[in-house]
Amino acid sequence: MVIKTNLTVWFGPTVSDEDFVDFYKAELPRIYNFFRYRVGDGPLAEDLTAQTFEKAWRSRARYRRDLSAFSTWLFTIARRVAQDHYRKPHQEIPLDEIANISADEMTEELAQQDADFARLSFLLAQLEDRDRELVALKYGGGLTNRAIARFTGLTESNVGVILHRTLQTLRSNWENDNYER
Repeated sequence: MVIKTNLTVWFGPTVSDEDFVDFYKAELPRIYNFFRYRVGDGPLAEDLTAQTFEKAWRSRARYRRDLSAFSTWLFTIARRVAQDHYRKPHQEIPLDEIANISADEMTEELAQQDADFARLSFLLAQLEDRDRELVALKYGGGLTNRAIARFTGLTESNVGVILHRTLQTLRSNWENDNYER
């Protein structure tokens, strides 16, 4: 029993159920935004976010505070959920079959936002997987370059350079109207 207590002090306790609820409330928007940038689809991002937190909940006893911050552990799970999602075959639904939205519900501003989001999603989809993931971690997940470097195994400066060049490419393609629907 003494050994167990000393090991707990040495390695740190796992996350409690109460702590998990607090972490969930704090990290939910960041994880959702990560998936929103990564997959572009709101309902799919919600599903993947739910899968991430479900896996984290089931594995909460294995989380160790002494090894990484909770957000680091959670984003590691999120990245694996995203990778698993892309490995699975997907059925595509033609746009003609999507539920009709009444004209009253659709304002011009909403239509422009949807068009801009579709355009950004298209441009993001044209990026290399690594670049798209870095953008998702930075702007969707709100992570620092240092945290991204720990996740990816790149150096912090390399992450910054890649993100800078990726954003330049996105801006250039946006301004040059390189978007064909």
